[in-house]
Amino acid sequence: MRISVSSDMDEPVARRLVGELRNRGHEVLTHGALNPGADAQWAVCSEAAAREVAEGTADQAIVCCWTGTGASIAANKVPGVRAALCTDAYTADGARRWNDANVLALSLRLTSEPLLKEILDAWFTAEASTDAEDRENVAHVARLDLGRSVP
Repeated sequence: MRISVSSDMDEPVARRLVGELRNRGHEVLTHGALNPGADAQWAVCSEAAAREVAEGTADQAIVCCWTGTGASIAANKVPGVRAALCTDAYTADGARRWNDANVLALSLRLTSEPLLKEILDAWFTAEASTDAEDRENVAHVARLDLGRSVP
């Protein structure tokens, strides 16, 4: 899988994330502080990673900033992106399962190496629900991207 990764800071957890993804066999595209010379502002690098998902040049993205909040907000401004800020494996599983999230947002401050692995395990093993209500909610979000919320 091709994963776009951004971080506004060159923190150990961001470097571990890239290494862990590569160890799992993923191709990693880096943005922000992980790509020397690139704009490392959280809004800019998170948008770049999310845009690759929306455009289909990446299968998924993982965006990081100190709290993860700004990165998730910026990513969610890109139409077609459903970014979820996950601080534990249960939330990551639910985001993929019920929300069909295609971008994972992580906190550089709160994510330890063991927690990072648990979150990634949950994220990559969960599959989008086929339940009609869950699919309709995801479709509703897609309509919001188009400026329409009425079914």
